[in-house]
Parts: sequence; structure tokens; C-alpha cells
Amino acid sequence: MAAWPVTAVFVLSNAATPLYVLWQRDIGFSKGMLTVIFAWYIVGLIASLLVSGVVSDRVGRKPVLLPALVLAAVACLVFATASSVVALIIARLFTGIAVGAVVSAGMAAVSDVAGPARKRLGALLASCAMVLGAGLGPLLAGVLSETAPAPTVTVFVVEIALLAAAFVAVLRMPLPVKPKSRSTKATSNATLTAPPQATATNPSPPTHQTPRTWLRVPAVPRGNGSQLLLGIAVFAPGITATSFVLSLGPSLLSGLLGTTSRIVAGAMAFVMFLAATGVQFAVQKLRVRTILLTGAVSTTVGMAALMAAVHTSSVGLLIAAALLAGAGQGMGQLGGLSLLNAVVPSQRLAEATAALNVGGYVPAGILPVAAGFLSDAVGLTSGATIFGIALVAMAVCGGLVVLARRQATEPA
Repeated sequence: MAAWPVTAVFVLSNAATPLYVLWQRDIGFSKGMLTVIFAWYIVGLIASLLVSGVVSDRVGRKPVLLPALVLAAVACLVFATASSVVALIIARLFTGIAVGAVVSAGMAAVSDVAGPARKRLGALLASCAMVLGAGLGPLLAGVLSETAPAPTVTVFVVEIALLAAAFVAVLRMPLPVKPKSRSTKATSNATLTAPPQATATNPSPPTHQTPRTWLRVPAVPRGNGSQLLLGIAVFAPGITATSFVLSLGPSLLSGLLGTTSRIVAGAMAFVMFLAATGVQFAVQKLRVRTILLTGAVSTTVGMAALMAAVHTSSVGLLIAAALLAGAGQGMGQLGGLSLLNAVVPSQRLAEATAALNVGGYVPAGILPVAAGFLSDAVGLTSGATIFGIALVAMAVCGGLVVLARRQATEPA
């Protein structure tokens, strides 16, 4: 039950993917503008992460999740009635804000429900809920747009029903209520009663007090930066690769490979995230270092397959690239969450999760947009090739970072 709100909102996150070709036809915009529309989701998500993790850790998960689900439903209404680029941008922005809240508060809630004795299980379920929803969205949209009336409307009506079920699930979720004043009082009392010699006898006592500011770049407690860095090093190139497939995959299918079926476009996104889900179950018992290294390799090979696909006009290689990119994201995400769940206390976990996602989504927003405009200027084949080379370099660097920081992947 705790994982369902994460899945429901992530269904919306990619539901528009197979429909962009229809909006391009009806509204008229370039591949570069398509990636800009896609990137406004990243803008909303990062803006949301600046505050949602902190608010969730301080006042509780439900006060963040419930408004997020309502905003996601509003985004569905805007998508369903969109007749301009501005409307699509607004819908993507609202979606990003909702996803940012859910990716911090929702994924932390899954870990809360799992409990301290099942930290790795909590990380696995939270991560799988995210990628499963991200894959179901485009598949559902592709099938409904081809088989049901109102191809750009029906999927969002269905999604509103899913969000309503998620709203009920959050209301019934067995999460502790976090009073606003308790932590502040406890900190004040501790300051007043602590003996002066405490810091002299223990010059670096472990502390996980939450900073007072509400709006800031998400961070991890002091001493946990290495774990965050390792997660981002592999997660960022993985999610950037899947973002490229989501934003320009349908254009690759139609422009280079002659495939116009929205079901095929949605199915390609689905199998990409199905791979991201399945690989996490397959590698869950491996050491975190092994998971991260394998994720970096998967992303590297996936981008090599992408470049081969656009040069040979091969649907098979493009699907292989999507599968490998999904696996790379899934392993980077699982490895990063596992490291954070092992070392970060629950009162900072949502913010730490937000920090991991900010580190991943910033390049996932910037690089596909650059690739989109580059493709308009030099052609889709050259644009995808340059993007693939950049991602290979990122993934290789991420793997080297993991190799160089062995100790950080083995938290006590």
C-alpha cells in the first residue's frame, strides 16, 4: 500500500511520451521544443525537491503526499484539454512538482513502513515502485491512444482514477505524525542541559540535527557525502539515458526507423522501465559496489547500442539500448538508495532521497534538451551520436568514481 502512491504518480510522469507525436501534428513544434516541454517536468521536479524533502522530514509524509496527488490530478486535466505548447508546459511543470514531492516523501514513506530492520527491502520496493510506474504510463497511453476514443484524453481520465485510489491509500497509510514543535524543543533542551565539557571529550560526536531552513538545496548529514556522490555518479547517467529515450524515442522510431505506432513507442518505454524494475530484483542480494559498477557498465553499453541503432536504422538495437539504459538507471537508483538508507537517519531520509534525485535529474533535464536542439541543427543521427558519446563519458567516469571509493560503498 505504501508504494502505490509512488507508482500512481510515476504513471503520470511518462504517460505523455507516446502522445507527443499527436500534439506535434496538431499544434506544431520542433524536436527541440519537444525536449523543452519535457524539460519543464525536470524544472518542476527540482523546484519541488528543494522544499518537499525538508517539509516531509519535519511535518510528516502525508502533508506532502496528499497535495501532490491533488496537483497531479490537476496536471491530468490540463493535459487532457491541452491545445497549445504553453498548456503542455504547464501540465509538465505540475507533473514535475507532484513527482518531486512523491519521490522524496513517498519513497521515504515506503522505507518508514518497511522499518529499520528491512532497510534494503524498503529501498528496493521504493525504487521499483518508481520505475514500474514510469514504465506503465507510456504503455497505457500508447494502447489507449490507439484503441480508445479521444487519444490524448482517455489515459488521463484513467490516471485520475489511479490517483484517487492513491489518495485513499495515503490517508490509510500507517505513518507516524511528526509534530512541528517537538524536535525544536528537544534540541533547545539538549543545548541547555549539555555539559560544557561534552565536546572536549568527544570532539566529533555524531549528529543528525535537521537544519532550520525550509527552502534549500537538499543535502545529506555530514559524513554521508561519499554515499550520495557514489549514487549520483551512476544514477545520473542512467536516468539521463532513459530521459533521452522518453523525449526523443518516438521521433527516432518515426523519423529514422519508419515506425509510427504509438503502441510501439509506449511499449519501448515500458520494457525499458520493466528492465529497470526486474534488474533490481535480480541484483538485490549483491554488494552495493557491484550493483553500481554493473549499472555504469549497462549505461555505457546501452549508449553504444543507441549510436549503432541510429546509424543502422535498427529497431532491435534501439530496443536493446532502451533495455540497457533502463537497467543502468535501475541499478544506479537502487545502489544510491541502498547506500543512503544504510547511513542516513529517518529524520533526514526524505531530504537525502531528494538530494540523490536532484543530482540525477539536473543532467537528465539539460542534456536531452541540448540533444533535441542539436538534432534540429545537424540532424537526428548526428545529434543522437553526440549525445551517446557524452553519456558514455559520464557513465565511465561514474564507474571510475565507484572503483576509487571502495570504502564508501560498504557503510557500517
